[in-house]
Amino acid sequence: MSPAALSLVALLIVVGVSLTSRLNVGVLAVALAWGVGVFAAGWKPEQVMAAFPSSLFLTLVGVTLLFGVAQSNGSMSTITNAGLRALRGQTAFMPLLLFVLAFGISSLGPGAIATVALLAPIAMGLAHQARVPMLLAALMIGNGANAGNLSPISAIGVLVLSLMEKAGLGGHEMAVFLANFAAHAMVAVAAWALFGGPGLRRVPAVEAEQIAPVPFERRHAVTFAVGALWIAGVLFLKLPPGLTAFAAAGALVLLGAGDDTAMLKQVPWPVITMVCGVSVLIGVLEKTGGMDLFTTLLSQLATPATVNGVIGGVTGLISTYSSTSGVVYPAFIPAIPGLVAKLGGGNPLEIALSVNVGAALVDVSPLSTIGGLCIAAVPAGQDTRRLFRQLLLWGFAMSVVGALFCQTVIPLFAM
Repeated sequence: MSPAALSLVALLIVVGVSLTSRLNVGVLAVALAWGVGVFAAGWKPEQVMAAFPSSLFLTLVGVTLLFGVAQSNGSMSTITNAGLRALRGQTAFMPLLLFVLAFGISSLGPGAIATVALLAPIAMGLAHQARVPMLLAALMIGNGANAGNLSPISAIGVLVLSLMEKAGLGGHEMAVFLANFAAHAMVAVAAWALFGGPGLRRVPAVEAEQIAPVPFERRHAVTFAVGALWIAGVLFLKLPPGLTAFAAAGALVLLGAGDDTAMLKQVPWPVITMVCGVSVLIGVLEKTGGMDLFTTLLSQLATPATVNGVIGGVTGLISTYSSTSGVVYPAFIPAIPGLVAKLGGGNPLEIALSVNVGAALVDVSPLSTIGGLCIAAVPAGQDTRRLFRQLLLWGFAMSVVGALFCQTVIPLFAM
């Protein structure tokens, strides 16, 4: 078997293992990349190691370090607490507030998983007190966090934009952000209408005093000030987000606003290992010709007219069981230029946006980290098995909804 075919088989093995095993497939991907590169393609080990995405690694570590400080010193908790207390007894607005709060925190940098981990334990308990259906609360938190997940300063947004730039699709930050936001806002509205949102107007109010206040201290003010400077530098001065995040995180520790040990514990090393490991295999795939075979397979599933919907549906189904940021994005986004060439048509930007949206819409499934965190935060006495089934059905349904959205709506964001 040729090195190209072996590299493609290696990628399919990684995808398959990610669907069926708890193994961090970044580890497996590097091992397979080494085997294919050295023993099949005859490379030196240094050539395989050259495929390591050092720039992406530094960016992901820097951004997550910065928000590791903000999370470990309680700054992010003050935002959550203030938002929930702002309800002032208006139970009917609880689902909207959960969506907006999750969206705001996620888009500021932590990303969806960190946001849900922070918000769900407080919000699910309060939603239970306010008689908000647990399914509706989980969907508003999950979709809100995902709606902000691809902002240009969030960890996953940086990942996607880096992959798109490498694929020749740089400079579309707002299209990426807005398409993802619109899709999740649309399904959140549908969830509100379907699962008890209108009926909350008749539910008795929950007083803000039921939420214990979190004191606002000097370390929080310093964190927000440094964070605001970092955001301004990235958005307006076009400074590199990863390198400047290292500087901001270091400044917070030196100013006494954070602890370096607690900061490092907040970095999602498993996700970073997965993303970078799969990226090494993708680098080998590209250099051995395996990417050409991969795009040939993808091109057999679609035509230029249907590629958006097909790619949205396929990535959604894979993402239901697999990691969106660790497997789907690194595997599919680099394949887009070759896929367009094989199809003889199609808009590369539309396909990239379809990959982004199709893979993310299913992420409130209980098989994903976000859905799992919501279920884990459900107060005692609630039927978690029922919620598991409901979220699982919702996740599978979103693969169809995502395909339809990508086919019909995504072109509006690529104009």
